[in-house]
Amino acid sequence: MIDLSKHPGKVISIFLLVSLCLINCKPKKLNSDNYRADMVTSWNKIVLEYAIMEDGLLTLKGIRTAALMHLAIHNALNVIQPEYACFKFEEEATAANPIAATAQAAFEIAANQFPDKKAALEAERNKWLSTVTEDNLKTAGIKLGKLSAMAALKARENDDWNGEADYTWHPMAPGVYAEFNEHSGTPEGFIFGAGWAAAQPFLLPSQDYFRSPPPPEIKSEEYTRAFNEVKEAGSTNSDVRTDDQAHFAMWWKDFVENSHNRLARELVGKEKLNLWESARLFALLNMTIYDAYVNVFDNKFHYNHWRPYTAIRWADHDENPATVQDTSWNNLHQHTYAFPSYPSAHGTASTAAMTVLANALGTGDQYSFTMTTEEVDSAGPFSGKIKMDPPTRSFQSFSEAGMEASLSRVYLGIHFRYDSEEGFELGKKIGEYAVQNYLLPVK
Repeated sequence: MIDLSKHPGKVISIFLLVSLCLINCKPKKLNSDNYRADMVTSWNKIVLEYAIMEDGLLTLKGIRTAALMHLAIHNALNVIQPEYACFKFEEEATAANPIAATAQAAFEIAANQFPDKKAALEAERNKWLSTVTEDNLKTAGIKLGKLSAMAALKARENDDWNGEADYTWHPMAPGVYAEFNEHSGTPEGFIFGAGWAAAQPFLLPSQDYFRSPPPPEIKSEEYTRAFNEVKEAGSTNSDVRTDDQAHFAMWWKDFVENSHNRLARELVGKEKLNLWESARLFALLNMTIYDAYVNVFDNKFHYNHWRPYTAIRWADHDENPATVQDTSWNNLHQHTYAFPSYPSAHGTASTAAMTVLANALGTGDQYSFTMTTEEVDSAGPFSGKIKMDPPTRSFQSFSEAGMEASLSRVYLGIHFRYDSEEGFELGKKIGEYAVQNYLLPVK
């Protein structure tokens, strides 16, 4: 053993060597503003397009895939440079190339969920990887991206996203959901979404974490007002519905995961969010939309409340003398979705998404923006598309847009006002819970 006290020069050399090693091994601070968001928005668009092609967004697969992909990207980036908290992913800070990590994380999730698109997904990944210098940081980024993606998939292995749940039909009674397969265009005995209510949320502690208050009693004044409103304003040829109300009733029919991700892609570019900021925004947005669907469908099947189509055509039996039956009544688009009414799923998911955007975009709620929806289903999911004229609607705040999305269902004739208003309130709670508890900035 060498007595270092007799060799002070060696002590200094060893100290400098150790210090240099520590400096070189520690990940260098990156300027995140040098990394643009266009790669994240590109992958977002691709995954949503594949989901639409596969099942028309009639399952949770599309929104689940988007949530998983953006979460894997977010976690990988924040291991490289911790700017926001990771989600169920614990790794030491790692020196790695952010572009390589993002491209590989996105590819792994997308290829896992859409294996028939693997060749096209490989081409997309390689396009981004080709912009990165061949070095150890690129290799480390690819490894980290794959690790983050595999961890995200592992955590959701048994989340019952496509599970089925039993549903018991009840005899016709005031306020009770009843079958109307002739109006929904579905097979007799079919009901949609019971399995969604049993899926495991990403962020909420349980499917029933936010329980809505009960809908109004059928004999109440509130119910009577809501009944008369949708009967008049939501009918096929309404005398009281304005042209603008008819426009936004149809315009808001696009699926929330499609329209709100499209909006997010536009706003991320407009506000020049960087790679870390945009990864967080899309991860929060899509996990929140997923959880909004789970929570609202849990509420729907808890209350099992009837739709206006049934209520208006069966009003002589509802024990409310103030409601008048119309057995020939139909709504604006002459279709009703085959699941219980209360609360509005569209209002819940849209408002939850808008709440996330207001926070994660960094603008707050009061923010002017325009949304574009080129076409929507003319009636049900397989009815064919119609062009929207105009294709845009403008808003002064995110909450204004969430409320219009919610109330659109009244003028479409498929929801009572209390369905829509509670959907708005429920969505706001879910969105606020997400942004207040997850992917928070690192202090």
